[in-house]
Amino acid sequence: MGTHRVLGLRDRSTGEPDPDLVARFAAIRAELEVPEDFPPEAVAEAQRVAEQPLSLPGRDETALPLLTIDPPGSMDLDQAMHLEREGQGYRVRYAIAHLVSFVEPGGAIDAEARRRGQTIYAPDERVPLHPPVLSEGAASLLPGQATPAYLWDMRLDETGEVTSVELYPAMVRSADRLDYEGAQEQLETAEPDERLVLLREVGELRIALEQARGGATLPMPEQEVERAEDGSYTLQLRPLLAIEDWNAQISLMTGMCAARLMLDARVGILRTMPPPDERALRRLRAAARALGVQWRDDVPHGEMLRSLDRTDGRHLALVHEATSLFRGAGYTAFDGELPEHTEQSAIAAPYAHVTAPLRRLVDRFGLAVCAAVSAGEEVPAWARDALPQLPEVMAASDRLAGAVERASTDAVEAAVLRGRVGEELTGVVVDVDEDKERVELQLSDPPAIARASGHAELGSQVTVRVVGADVAAGTVDLVVV
Repeated sequence: MGTHRVLGLRDRSTGEPDPDLVARFAAIRAELEVPEDFPPEAVAEAQRVAEQPLSLPGRDETALPLLTIDPPGSMDLDQAMHLEREGQGYRVRYAIAHLVSFVEPGGAIDAEARRRGQTIYAPDERVPLHPPVLSEGAASLLPGQATPAYLWDMRLDETGEVTSVELYPAMVRSADRLDYEGAQEQLETAEPDERLVLLREVGELRIALEQARGGATLPMPEQEVERAEDGSYTLQLRPLLAIEDWNAQISLMTGMCAARLMLDARVGILRTMPPPDERALRRLRAAARALGVQWRDDVPHGEMLRSLDRTDGRHLALVHEATSLFRGAGYTAFDGELPEHTEQSAIAAPYAHVTAPLRRLVDRFGLAVCAAVSAGEEVPAWARDALPQLPEVMAASDRLAGAVERASTDAVEAAVLRGRVGEELTGVVVDVDEDKERVELQLSDPPAIARASGHAELGSQVTVRVVGADVAAGTVDLVVV
């Protein structure tokens, strides 16, 4: 089970998390040895540098009215943006948290961040990469406070193509803090914020460029869990808002600019992924036929995926099947000699992670490389020397994050189905085991991916009976009837 990210977990009648699930989430973190408390020396160092940073940028861009768009309640704000028209094109400035001001190479915070690799998310809490006094305070691009940042300054032509890019450290001050729903609603008012209007324009132009390159985005919805007053659980899929897609395009554009700087300087670390093999594409086309989803032979898979209706169960089943195209992602470090493979195939271009340094270790080093290259300076030794070790560190943390997410989602789905033992549910078969003794299906109610014992054809609609559900083990027993 479990391919969607779980968002909500609150009992609507009490506002409290479900105790069985909370206990299971704690057990998952213990079983997987997720580091939670920070070492005392890292906490002490964080408190010291939060009050007295190691250094601050000399350039002042605090008058620039930046805005942030993040999920409600987020405090670790990595990015803030400002968009404006410039002639027939656009100017996009994208501020990213400047951890060089707070993290001393070789210090206690640096050592612990290298051990963790990234922030680990579970439905009940998150385990941060850096001490919260930094990631949710001094280093976060919170509104109203002057914060050190890397400022990407990108000029675009009327088609959305980047014509020039510069990166430099500066002090910034975010003016407005928005969440996705609020930003989408504001954009639809009679007098929308011009910055959001431009975000829509640039986002749509960048999507068109992505399609022209042959890029592919997997339109995965997110799970939300609610508990009713009678104690029962419901599980819903929340399709992504359009503004989330546009916002992501700014980050993708920045990562592509970063990759180009690194490749030109012949030093850096890329996020790479091989292209899907023909077998996976043939299997996806077979699944589309089985599910009755129209896919012309001349339409690339990326264009087809963008056309899917994420509220349609058959289309969601095809989205699940398409995950096989997005495998093999990793990090490729280089210094001097360019790597043989430089592209991230889903983006259809070279790409680097440089927009989430508060939550992902590799970004801090990529940003330092890009800032030095942009300024025509030598890459700092602390960043250059770390490049060869980063792919292994990030691969380990990616595995851990994925294991936590899968186990947490399985537990939530078990909690949802715990009260439905004996009931019959319907779903679409999205995968069949080689021995044909088990199937994987997209349930319609609740909207979850689950496995069931029995025989069925790919793409067929089946009925399954809930035989058992164990929250503590995170397992559900379903049988095809």
